[in-house]
Amino acid sequence: MIIHSSFKPAWWLKNAHLQTIFPAFFRTTKPPRALRRERLTTPDNDFLDIDHCGETGQPIVILLHGLTGSSESGYIKGLQHALAKMGLRTVALNFRGCSGESNRLARCYHSGETEDIHFLYRILREREPETPMAAIGFSLGGNVLLKWLGEQGNRLDLFAAVAVSVPLVLSVCASKLDRGFSKIYRGNLLGELKRYVRLKLQHLETLGIEAEAEKIRQLGNLAEIDSFWQYDDIVVARLHGYRDVHDYYQRSSSRQFLKSIVVPTLVIQAADDPFMTLEVLPEERELSPSVHLEIARNGGHVGFVTGAYPFRPRYWLEQRIPEFLALHLDKNLAGRA
Repeated sequence: MIIHSSFKPAWWLKNAHLQTIFPAFFRTTKPPRALRRERLTTPDNDFLDIDHCGETGQPIVILLHGLTGSSESGYIKGLQHALAKMGLRTVALNFRGCSGESNRLARCYHSGETEDIHFLYRILREREPETPMAAIGFSLGGNVLLKWLGEQGNRLDLFAAVAVSVPLVLSVCASKLDRGFSKIYRGNLLGELKRYVRLKLQHLETLGIEAEAEKIRQLGNLAEIDSFWQYDDIVVARLHGYRDVHDYYQRSSSRQFLKSIVVPTLVIQAADDPFMTLEVLPEERELSPSVHLEIARNGGHVGFVTGAYPFRPRYWLEQRIPEFLALHLDKNLAGRA
């Protein structure tokens, strides 16, 4: 189902770029109380750091951040506060190398990498087989989430899922970031990614993990990369077994998985998102009966800032997402009664 969102941007942040930039650079959110970090050892002998917030016995919501983000991202911390108020526990996954310490393999994270979210899900399910569970992903994390939901179909025990500002067709989004003002975002993100790879190489060399360090060195000099098409071809495709960037984009774009999703899922997109074009949005026939695509006229990329007074913002996602989760949690609990 496709629905038109009721979101109205703050009058002082109507521009898509202002909606995108303001929360990314000016939002300050205190870490939630009772935050606890746990390190999980993965099947390939690497690690994932996850941050728990909440009390034992509460329903669990898995949170997935976006590209170059982490559990410290403002939208993650803001949602942790909002969900805590409604009695939900959160588990924020830091993708590999995003928790403040480089991981132990050349392997990174990317838009199609669903093994780690499934590993985390299985761990949580083994610990608490009866606890209601949901998942939320932002941007790259939203793409990972939707792909995973589609891959797993009816094999998941989740009461709901939400994905926000998703690059549903990776090739279109990569090209959009090569044009106009969006090149500013591209430059910033690529700079962070190159730094991520550089620090990873230094870390692997320090640990003496020579075989993994050599995989990074074989990528060559990344300094001249100036587009996602290049980065994803040279780094992501080579490190993760794709033939090339075209193979990576085709296999990892989440739009093709929407028709296979069984979990009740809300996908929130802004028509003016500067990271993509309207071309990425699916038609209704591409959605399974479980997927609601909510399209806002404005909102930017992971923005959705409202509020009547300048510099007193309200973050609409922290109202809309809990609303959707509460509806489906109630249905889930009623079904268990």
